Amino acid sequence: MINAWKVLREIARGAAITSRHFFVNMTFHTLRLFGVKTKRRGAVTIQYPEVRKELSPRHRSLHRLRPREDGRPSCVACMLCVTVCPSECITVEAAEDPDPEVQKAPTRFIVDLSRCCFCGFCVEACPVDAIRMDTGEIRLAATERSALERPLDKP
Repeated sequence: MINAWKVLREIARGAAITSRHFFVNMTFHTLRLFGVKTKRRGAVTIQYPEVRKELSPRHRSLHRLRPREDGRPSCVACMLCVTVCPSECITVEAAEDPDPEVQKAPTRFIVDLSRCCFCGFCVEACPVDAIRMDTGEIRLAATERSALERPLDKP
């Protein structure tokens, strides 16, 4: 049988911890309100859809293909990103490019976000720095799996 005093003691302990966090955070917020600088700032709530938290410059978000000066993707369809991807989520279809300087160009470049682990290996493997993960887009929800297959080029 469970001892009632032990249960009451644990409930009181939980209430004490919750109260301590509340009053400490309230104290720091009140001090900040009156202009007192403190090392801690207390708990912060961000009203997400309206106010967005600034992302770190190193954050890996959705992929993008870097364009050339003429607007076409700078990808040369070397398939290194496809080869190095541990999730096997990148699909590239190559074709001959009309530009004599470039041998191949992608006709389709698709990243399946339902399989991507956002490791960044594709960015590091690209010899021409064509693929980047710096869009800052972090909303990855979809109602259908097919909506997560994101084409990165405009064929």
